[in-house]
Amino acid sequence: IVSSCGVCISFLGLAARAVAMATASSNFSHMIEHERRREHELVTSGIYAVLRHPAYFGFFWFSVGTQVLLVNPICLAAYSIASFRFFYERIPYEEQILVRFFGADYVAYRKRTYIGIPLLEYLISKSPP
Repeated sequence: IVSSCGVCISFLGLAARAVAMATASSNFSHMIEHERRREHELVTSGIYAVLRHPAYFGFFWFSVGTQVLLVNPICLAAYSIASFRFFYERIPYEEQILVRFFGADYVAYRKRTYIGIPLLEYLISKSPP
């Protein structure tokens, strides 16, 4: 049963990441872009209507799910902590850039969407800017 849960969690993460990349299309990049391209748009449709970082959501849950699948509690803890810390540092930095690119539109978008990684949104909201 535990391994089956891991398969489901991993598949959910993988699917979310794939859908996010396809939906964002040319607006998706593995590297944070520091300059706004002329054709760069704020994607708010599809999976982005609910999750503002669905590729990160997908990667986090895929990495956690693989360790649940393997019934590996030590690596489950390690992967969860490592992934959480990575996104805890990356998302606020990226969001500062997105606010610079899209201004009030991104601020409003951020208010109506979720990150989907446990406790991350709460901790980010409590951090100094």
